[in-house]
Amino acid sequence: MTNHRKPKKILGIETTCDETAAAVVENGRIVLSNIIASQANLHKQYGGIVPEVASRKHLEVLPLVVDEALEAAGVKIEDIDAIAIAKEPGLPPALSVGYAYASGLANGNQILLIDVNHLEAHISGIWLVRKGEIIKEIPYPFLCLSVSGGHTSLTLVANDQNSKIIGNTLDDAAGEAFDKTARILGLGYPGGPLIDKLSKEGDETRYDFPRPMIHDEGFRFSFSGLKTAVQREVLKLENECEVHKDNTELYDELCRNVTTDVAASFQEAVVDVLIEKTVRAAEQLGINTITMAGGVSANTRLRDKMGRACSEIGYELFYPKLEFCLDNAAMIAARGYEISSEKC
Repeated sequence: MTNHRKPKKILGIETTCDETAAAVVENGRIVLSNIIASQANLHKQYGGIVPEVASRKHLEVLPLVVDEALEAAGVKIEDIDAIAIAKEPGLPPALSVGYAYASGLANGNQILLIDVNHLEAHISGIWLVRKGEIIKEIPYPFLCLSVSGGHTSLTLVANDQNSKIIGNTLDDAAGEAFDKTARILGLGYPGGPLIDKLSKEGDETRYDFPRPMIHDEGFRFSFSGLKTAVQREVLKLENECEVHKDNTELYDELCRNVTTDVAASFQEAVVDVLIEKTVRAAEQLGINTITMAGGVSANTRLRDKMGRACSEIGYELFYPKLEFCLDNAAMIAARGYEISSEKC
């Protein structure tokens, strides 16, 4: 289809992992609807995402989610100028479901289809607002710390068409480390919000966990060693609790402190690495604007400490509203709008 005008209303579709999402965004920034069908409870029994289970659930609920997004936005499919679909990266079975549906919907209604990179879309989420709210003015260039369950990276963003990843994770992403640590502590899934909440009750200085690669000259990340250190410490503490199992009061106190203090100490280690790497990269690049994106950017400790670190050196810090931190389709639509000039 040939379309010579920049699309005004874009339907975004997201199925990269375990969130089935659809949203309608106007002019790339104003969110008219943002519907998310979470599979967290479905995967909780497995302690993590099962790709085949996720893809079957996407197939079941995606048409319903899209219909709800259109209705909530007060539009019909005929009012949509383009469909933006998250094509990569993600779980292949889940991506296939979303892409097949979006392609069929676009072809059947003669609507422009725009392929979107999921990670780039997270960065675009920092501008999203609801109707009537003021759109943020974020100056280019800026450095973005993208932190989620599958990815941890630093990206230098020159403008909405040009960006370059300057640092990536070598193994476990930060969000993955949160999930695995939560599993070790018996907290459940997803681990990030659970550890964030529990850490408020704990002592973050109680255990001196390693800060992996914090002094490395480059901007690479690694969190698998930290997870292993937590596992060893928890095993040792569980043995200590077992010694005092006949003393109910002492046993309960020990076990409670193990969970809260380990959670807080682990979280502090992750946050310290993320902040140190990000601020150092910004200083070396001569960038004084920092943004954060991805699910872990919702972490309250990270937001607080990164905010203080930036304030101390006179840097500006931006991050998405909480509803646009986790995987969502509004960010997919926003990124689709940014790159749509290449398709029009």
